[in-house]
Amino acid sequence: MRKTILSFLFVLSATLVILAQPAKLAQQYFQNGEYEKAASLYEQLYQENERNPYYFDRYVDCLMFLEEYNDADKVIQKQLKKTPDNVNLYVTAGKLYERQFKEEEAQKQYEAAIENLPPNQYAITRLANAFLSQTKYDLAIQTYEKGGKLLKDEQVFAYNLGDLYRRKGDVPKMIENYLNSLDANPDRVNNLKVIFQRYLEPDDYRELQTQLYERIQDNDRRLYNNELLTWVFIQQKDYKNALRQVKALDRRLKENGGRIFRLGEIAADDGDYDAAIEAFDYIVEEKSTSTFYIDAKREGLRNRRNRLVEGFSYTEADLRELEAQYASFLEEFGKSRATASIILEMAELEALYINDLDKAISLLQNMIELPGVDPVTLARGKISLADYYLMEGEVWESTLLYSQVDKEFKEDLLGHEARFRNAKLSYYNGDFQWAQAQFDVLKASTSKLIANDALDLSVFIMDNLGLDTSATAMEMYAQAELLVFQNRFEESFQKLDSLLLLFPEHSLDDDVLYLKAQIYKKKRDFTKSAELLQKIIDDYKDKESIRLDNALFQLAEMYENENQLNDKEKAKELYEILFIDYSGSTFAVEARKRFRILRGDKIQ
Repeated sequence: MRKTILSFLFVLSATLVILAQPAKLAQQYFQNGEYEKAASLYEQLYQENERNPYYFDRYVDCLMFLEEYNDADKVIQKQLKKTPDNVNLYVTAGKLYERQFKEEEAQKQYEAAIENLPPNQYAITRLANAFLSQTKYDLAIQTYEKGGKLLKDEQVFAYNLGDLYRRKGDVPKMIENYLNSLDANPDRVNNLKVIFQRYLEPDDYRELQTQLYERIQDNDRRLYNNELLTWVFIQQKDYKNALRQVKALDRRLKENGGRIFRLGEIAADDGDYDAAIEAFDYIVEEKSTSTFYIDAKREGLRNRRNRLVEGFSYTEADLRELEAQYASFLEEFGKSRATASIILEMAELEALYINDLDKAISLLQNMIELPGVDPVTLARGKISLADYYLMEGEVWESTLLYSQVDKEFKEDLLGHEARFRNAKLSYYNGDFQWAQAQFDVLKASTSKLIANDALDLSVFIMDNLGLDTSATAMEMYAQAELLVFQNRFEESFQKLDSLLLLFPEHSLDDDVLYLKAQIYKKKRDFTKSAELLQKIIDDYKDKESIRLDNALFQLAEMYENENQLNDKEKAKELYEILFIDYSGSTFAVEARKRFRILRGDKIQ
């Protein structure tokens, strides 16, 4: 028995090989344009395999290429009599008539194909694909629409129709059919998001939004429409309306606020702090037993802080209110390893905005002593504490803490950051050679920000140190920078003015202007800061100043910021100058990106 089966398989395999040989040869002839030889083989193959439409189609194609139109017509009509249910033959006939420029006859054949369409999903799909292969989108659409009626299922081909209307550029019909397909298969929602993101223009999202609203009003139980509408609002950066949708979903599905928390994170990352705060506050107020409660309270605090300090728009009362909220948080949850990051943030608020260094230092000293604090948070606490000691003039304490973090995180970005600050401390103290050696090492840091800053300072020292044998001017400038770091702005102005008086027309003149611009920015006098940055751009563009690209980028940022100079066109102009005229700058790539965003380009 086993031998019989093996013999049968051997014969079958040999037969398949034999059959495959003429098919392969016919294909070779066809590709080489030897249509007469190919036609002879394809005729033989289709007669031996009548159920395989591929051989028949290729045989007819050969006859058309040979312009044997009458023979092709006879073959098609003969096949139609044999298999009248094969409506694709009408398409083949139509293609033959088109080849002879008989457009009316061809159209009649295409209409006959649709008219004779059987209620069979495979046959409908096959006919639509035949039209699609000839880019006859309207006929393919007619096929699917009639097929839906024949099968008494209007949604069965909705996704295919969505694809066809997309190819035609009919956005409203494309959206309508894609959404119909979602009714048939809700799991397709993520696939549709990808399609919409790829093919919809900004104005098209309003059409999608309108159609979703209509569907929600007709049937509010299809929650996937609400989810998709939320996604549309997020694409439009309309987080307020997105939040309205997720609140409704949270209530209806009796969720624990996770959906709202995630939206709050998205809004926060995009800088919409008002929407983020509203999302986190909702969880705090409505979901007191939620696992997201403490995280929501923490993120609400952080976003309130970011809203104040990043917008440069706050009053003393605003700062005190935020301080009270931090204190309330720590009173509710206590000071522990779980709240160490909040202590770190509160210390920053006290030191850099409320100017209470003693309170900031006390907070961080206590935090560092807490048991079990995450090593990264602990290291950040030490770096901040070192900064605040330096602001108070405690240089030894600062360098000790910076060195600890450098040693503990030697190959980590935190270690690089601590080493950079330690090197800058030496720079403030006038130890320029040691500082420059450290900056040269840090130019290879994997942190782009640290590497760029180290490069700038290394070049700055190199350009200016050798021009004054006593290095007095550089020492005065470094001391002025330290005074700025310590928020002693008036003393810094005095030091810079003395430098200009003692060393007229020194190479540091543009650097003095740049540092003064930074002081005015810290004081939130953006107009005065912009004047000084513009002076650098105007007066030093032909002198190869290393401050030129910095000045251009910072000025562009200030014009871009709504809470500062708020002139998008001016910002766009400055970014363009930067990436075109200073293409080698470390700011060039970011300037090009921001220019494109301001121009309205889609950035992936």
